[in-house]
Amino acid sequence: MPVRTSAPLPPEDPVPHLSRRSLLLSAAVAAGAGPLAAVARAADRTPKVLVIGLDGALLSRIKDADAPHLKALMAAGLTAPSSIYADPLAPTLSGPGWSTIITGVWPDKHNVKDNAFTGARFTRYPDFLTRAETAKPALSTYAVASWAPLTDTVFSTKVDTRVSTPSAEYDTGTTSRAVARLRDGDPDALFVHLDNIDHAGHTYGAASPQYLDALHGADAQVGQIVAAVRARPAYAAEDWLIMVTADHGHTDAGGHGGSTLQERQTFLIATGSALAPGSVRHDVKMPDVAASALAHLGIPLDPGWGLDGRPVQQPVPDDFDALRASLATRVDETGIPAALAGFTHTPPPGWSVDNSAMGGGGVTEWRGWSFTTDEFWTQAQRDQNRESNIRARNVFAVADGDEWADKPYTGTFDSTLVSPAYPVTGGGTAVLTYTTYYRHESPQKGEVLVSYDGGTPVSVRTYTADVPSRTETVTLQVPAGATSARVRFRYTGGNNWYWVIDGVRIGTA
Repeated sequence: MPVRTSAPLPPEDPVPHLSRRSLLLSAAVAAGAGPLAAVARAADRTPKVLVIGLDGALLSRIKDADAPHLKALMAAGLTAPSSIYADPLAPTLSGPGWSTIITGVWPDKHNVKDNAFTGARFTRYPDFLTRAETAKPALSTYAVASWAPLTDTVFSTKVDTRVSTPSAEYDTGTTSRAVARLRDGDPDALFVHLDNIDHAGHTYGAASPQYLDALHGADAQVGQIVAAVRARPAYAAEDWLIMVTADHGHTDAGGHGGSTLQERQTFLIATGSALAPGSVRHDVKMPDVAASALAHLGIPLDPGWGLDGRPVQQPVPDDFDALRASLATRVDETGIPAALAGFTHTPPPGWSVDNSAMGGGGVTEWRGWSFTTDEFWTQAQRDQNRESNIRARNVFAVADGDEWADKPYTGTFDSTLVSPAYPVTGGGTAVLTYTTYYRHESPQKGEVLVSYDGGTPVSVRTYTADVPSRTETVTLQVPAGATSARVRFRYTGGNNWYWVIDGVRIGTA
């Protein structure tokens, strides 16, 4: 990004132009009230959304910094650390990062691979403010950014006001314009992008005192913007969802674009009537910002949009996620930080792993199906495409013959992950859905089998070629009289690649 310097506060009346980055903010939950009570109160109020983007901000350094306003938002609502992709899906740059946040889809859909936005598919996957305008043209939408490509390129002309802050004014001007719009106008949805944290990261590194100083400065600007929300004359009749996020992290030495976990870090801090104060979640991903904003504005999420995000206000429980508290630290994997808890071989209730045909020896962490997290698994070995496992969330199941074979072993990798018995209706159809990511090397094979009422498993899908991260849907013809179905995921191979499974469900057609 270009180097800019701070300047005095700009005039209060901004000149409309184009804007930059994406972040959502929502008002704090009333003290002492639970989320259900807050939702009931919010039903009579006008929904509003504020997204604040802190370019290049690291959640870990926010916690280290003198950042009282951001920490107050964390105490009042949700804090959700998460991680993003790396090459070959996209480098950890601002163009792909903000495009993911603003459109609600991953780079394999919006197709932004760099800061030039070459080949972007914003017509197919528009920004969330454009979707809001299309669904509800009466809404007032506003975007202001310190990095012009966001308002010039990512947000469309359907947005009521796009402001690209002049470089001489930088984040001071962006903050002033956002405050003025909140004070003098009646916006329904705003996006505000601040850039100086990223500038400090590039110049001094994320481990520097200057980076902490930049976080402190951005925190004060966030405080001004949130104060402007709460000072609105109609604030008591408004239901604000406030979200703060970042497009990527930074290395300690400075810079981003690579595949280290620090460069791949992002987060969501969110407050709103449906979010519990002081809550921490690990199932939230970058595209959820756009989906959460649209849902809060009362706009139904059309499946035809192909969004990858889902509203943070509507969590989707997953069996594997319940294992997070029981994850263990490394055993054989020397490249993973010693203190990081991130794997277990113990499945959640109702699930099992059949290792009766599994070879011996190998790396302990990956001996048969394991339950792990992105931050643990990707650090086992970087730059082997594990970073492209973008659609699995929180804790997921992985069979990794490549990592297992990094220590002496005997036999082959042959392990089967077995689901609980799901209720089905005999003679009808059911739908099996799951998130998968499969990297192939012969003679490796992934096979999905289904059995009914304890009968013989029947193959319903086989993997013998690479499959990118995606949600699979398999229609099942349920035999007459059957009342339950059980799913098996069998991985066979040796020193080959891996298979990820998450979010397994069987429902009605």
